[in-house]
Amino acid sequence: MEYGCIGKKLPHSFSKIIHEKIGEYSYSLVELSEQEVHEFMKKHDFKAINVTIPYKETVIPYLDEISETAKAIGAVNTIVNKNGKLYGYNTDFYGMTALIERNRISLKDKKVAILGSGGTSKTSFAVAKSLGAKEIIRVSRTGNENSATYEELYKCHTDADVLINTTPVGMFPNIFESPVDLEKFTNLSGVIDAVYNPLSTLLVSGAKEKNIPAECGLYMLVAQAVKAYEFFTEKEADSSLTDRIFSEVLSEKKNIVLTGMPCSGKSTTGRILARKLCRKFIDTDAEIVKFSGMEISGIFERFGEEKFREIETEIIKKFSEKSGVIIATGGGAILKKENINALKMNGTIYFLDRPLEELLPTDDRPLASSKEAIKKRYEERYETYTTTADKIIKIIATPQDTASEIERKHFNENSCN
Repeated sequence: MEYGCIGKKLPHSFSKIIHEKIGEYSYSLVELSEQEVHEFMKKHDFKAINVTIPYKETVIPYLDEISETAKAIGAVNTIVNKNGKLYGYNTDFYGMTALIERNRISLKDKKVAILGSGGTSKTSFAVAKSLGAKEIIRVSRTGNENSATYEELYKCHTDADVLINTTPVGMFPNIFESPVDLEKFTNLSGVIDAVYNPLSTLLVSGAKEKNIPAECGLYMLVAQAVKAYEFFTEKEADSSLTDRIFSEVLSEKKNIVLTGMPCSGKSTTGRILARKLCRKFIDTDAEIVKFSGMEISGIFERFGEEKFREIETEIIKKFSEKSGVIIATGGGAILKKENINALKMNGTIYFLDRPLEELLPTDDRPLASSKEAIKKRYEERYETYTTTADKIIKIIATPQDTASEIERKHFNENSCN
């Protein structure tokens, strides 16, 4: 390996994708056990590497030189091999700073609570200090002389202005977890989560619901990678490179989720989009049939709507964990907030707004089997469709035209331009 990233578990890392978009070298992901990382560092058979959880402190004894920033933080995430000597840097500092500044979250004279005690926590502490935080509280499960416990956080520090999560809580595959209960904090002006998979954690989506500026860690990951590239190659990156790569990765990784009434064209449009964008297509109704071994009408007849909705939520949660896919949902998927929260973790919701007079009855949908039933569902659900959607697509032309409109909106939405 010449260039790459070492860590304990890397199957869902975006680092390879990001570095290879820079385009000057191939980049490998190398998973190492605790024993293997020591042997790897002794041999140091590489040109340059990034280091991720849990080895940002482990690698330090093997380095010949450490930058002042990395030394002050006590964590290294970038190592360059120069003629057999290893030089360590901390580009996470630049990434976290860029993420906070991009979201216009001010830390100056603010009380900042940092969740976690690892290398990214140390980096966040240094960043908060450099940005003028008045008080910085580090929080860990066990607590020590340098950090508070979560019990102490809730007892003494719910007046924090900014929360920064550096723990893996909420990260794939455990995406339906949150490190703290946001309801306990009454003074928040910003939330940052270093987790980037999913693209929007429960912590971040919960903050946004309260109109608190909040963002996950993808921009941080890209910004630190661009800085690492500069150390790798001794070249200065173009000022637009971080924004360009961030936009590309976000567009590629974000799911396109289609909601709407039965017979509004979700499945047809979804299949066209999947072919156009070379993405996997998922129809949640079809997955429910596959999972249960019964048609949807049979589930309603035998078990009732409540049981159907339980299965639907289970299926939606399962496929919401994926990234870069097209998801067509059932007509009633928007009725449960739990479904919407799951779909938005990795996706943008597009409501296909087809006029009522164009919606036709269908025997295989128990709640849309007659014109009267469709009209009733339409009137009951229309406001929920519009308020839960990120984008509303008025259906006025062919499914091909609708797919093209969604494609245009999707790539424009995720652009930094």
